[in-house]
Amino acid sequence: MSQRVVVYKDRRIAAYGFGDGHPFGPDRHDVFHRALARDACADAVELGSGAVATDEQLQTFHCADYVRMVHKRCRTGQGFLDGGDTPALIGIDTAAAAVVGTVTAAMERMMSGEARRTFVPIAGLHHAGRGHAAGFCIFNDCGVVIESLRARHGLTRIAYVDIDAHHGDGVFYGFEDDPGVWCADIHEDGRFLYPGTGHEHETGTNAAVGTKLNLPLAPGAGDEAFFPAWERVERHLEAGRPQFIVFQCGADSLAGDPITHLQLSTAAHAHAAARLCMIADRLGHGRVLGVGGGGYNRDNLARAWTAVVRAFVAAG
Repeated sequence: MSQRVVVYKDRRIAAYGFGDGHPFGPDRHDVFHRALARDACADAVELGSGAVATDEQLQTFHCADYVRMVHKRCRTGQGFLDGGDTPALIGIDTAAAAVVGTVTAAMERMMSGEARRTFVPIAGLHHAGRGHAAGFCIFNDCGVVIESLRARHGLTRIAYVDIDAHHGDGVFYGFEDDPGVWCADIHEDGRFLYPGTGHEHETGTNAAVGTKLNLPLAPGAGDEAFFPAWERVERHLEAGRPQFIVFQCGADSLAGDPITHLQLSTAAHAHAAARLCMIADRLGHGRVLGVGGGGYNRDNLARAWTAVVRAFVAAG
């Protein structure tokens, strides 16, 4: 397998945003890439371009009626795709499909052996469910990739690790009863933050009990709470022995985010990225796919995501 780290830079994923001034604005892509270009690791990174997912690809995770509804509403650009967080802007469905297509392209490069780690900054839309939009998320790229890894590549054990401040409910409930998907999610306690889910007692259902790990942190929690929680994530992954790791590294868990209350530093993101690479290498495949997720303080997202890429490069 190539030691290559590929970071995706594409105007089509940059277009995924809800207007200037919105927390999830279209500037987030370029803010990150300007910071990455200044970092010492930039010369060791290959820049990749993505693709727009077809409806058939979207339907590996989403139901067909939902995909049709999104396209229909986005032709008029009126109203919302959910209860009021996610506007049905003209063209936002194509941008959302580009996020899915780009993350899928990153996964395929890894499965072909062309890359060892990849990172897609505008991705990790973890609130979208199989049949609904939610929380600025229209299509769930992580869910599509997980389903594609199984359908196209025959993998039976896939890990989804999420350190975004918000619980990754779209992924968690999309695979809650699936024993082949091992979830580990460190997030702000849902009693204080959207979407209100991800309680510690939620460990999966039916045959999947024990394959899901939710670790809610109190508002104001910082690195001193994150690092002990992370040790539990590692033990969970060692038990699951995943054949592929999807890492949602939302930067809204850093101190100073305008809509969340955690106080992590970039050391948390760097540590998580490095340790996931170590685990993946020890399991013999090395595959860690990073997706940017949330993060609404622009300086924070630039620093956190660059720290993740730097850790990918350093891991070799």
